[in-house]
Amino acid sequence: LDVEDYVEEWMKNVGSGVAGYVTPKAAVGAIVYDEQQRILLVQRADSGLWLYPTGWADVGYSASEVAVKEVLEETGIACAPERVIAVLDGMRMGFTRIPLYSIVFLCRATGGDLRGHPLETADVGWFAEGDLPATTVGVEQWGAHAFAAIRGESTDVLYDEPRPQPWRHPDH
Repeated sequence: LDVEDYVEEWMKNVGSGVAGYVTPKAAVGAIVYDEQQRILLVQRADSGLWLYPTGWADVGYSASEVAVKEVLEETGIACAPERVIAVLDGMRMGFTRIPLYSIVFLCRATGGDLRGHPLETADVGWFAEGDLPATTVGVEQWGAHAFAAIRGESTDVLYDEPRPQPWRHPDH
C-alpha cells in the first residue's frame, strides 16, 4: 500500500467515529500577543462575542498548524506558537453548546496586517489587559492566566479541574 492509497483509505474513515460513543469535537485557539503585551481578539460574526482566534481542528494539520492558520485567516496576523497554555472544555467555559475540547496555544505575533475575515469576524483588534471588550467570552476563567503567560510568568497548563465523579448519578 503506497502513501496515497493509505491516505485515501484513511480519509474514508474520518468522521465515522466509534459506534456507541459520542465524543467532543476538537478546537484550537491562539492567545496571540504583540510587543506591547496586548492580546489579539476577534469579534465573531455569528454571535457578536469577542474571543481569541479559534477554529475546528482540521484533518491533516497538527494542532499548532491549525492555530497559525486560524489566526492568519481570521485576523491577517502571522504568528509563531510558543507552547500550549490551556486545554478547556468549551461547554464548561460557556463558549458553546457543542461539546468540544479546545487546545489553546500562546503565540507571538510575527507580522501581517490586521484585517478581519469578511465572513467569520465582525471586528478584530489588539487589547491591553485592562481594556478588553465587555462581551469577551470566558475571560474571567482564562484572562488572568493568558496575560500572566504573555508577561512571561511561570504558568502551568490551564485545564478544567475534575469534578467529584461526574459520571456517577447523585442518588448513588
